[in-house]
Amino acid sequence: MYMKTMWKIYGLFIAGTEAVGALSGFLTRTGTKMYQAEVIKPPLNPPAIVFPVVWAILYALMGIGAAKIWMAKPSKIRTYGLAVFGIQLAMNFLWSIVFFNLQAYGFAFLWLVGLWILILLMIYLFGRVDKTAGWLQVPYLIWVTFAGYLNFMVWMLN
Repeated sequence: MYMKTMWKIYGLFIAGTEAVGALSGFLTRTGTKMYQAEVIKPPLNPPAIVFPVVWAILYALMGIGAAKIWMAKPSKIRTYGLAVFGIQLAMNFLWSIVFFNLQAYGFAFLWLVGLWILILLMIYLFGRVDKTAGWLQVPYLIWVTFAGYLNFMVWMLN
């Protein structure tokens, strides 16, 4: 594939996933402020600045991985992987709204379990097409596992 075209594809996928994260952050800014000020947080809750930094990195890794899959030879596994990528990205976006804006911590936790399963499936499918693309999603799975702990504890403490 022509190098300039490759970089455009990477750029589009990274920008697209970062845009999802930015829109989610924008739409939940009021709920996030309320969360920071009023909600009882569990032990190991990181400082607020950690979240946007980590998410920016994770969205970039998601975009790079999805771009690698997009540029791979067409196959059913590739198609399934890209479909799961899109679904998990939508679930990721909606989780923030459920958690921060609706403050539905129990439902958000169940939603996060579903997201975690989709991420695991995405890693498997991506890995079948391109091992690097699959491995790039592992930090995302680890972070969502940690987010699951935080979400569950917030639910229990509040």
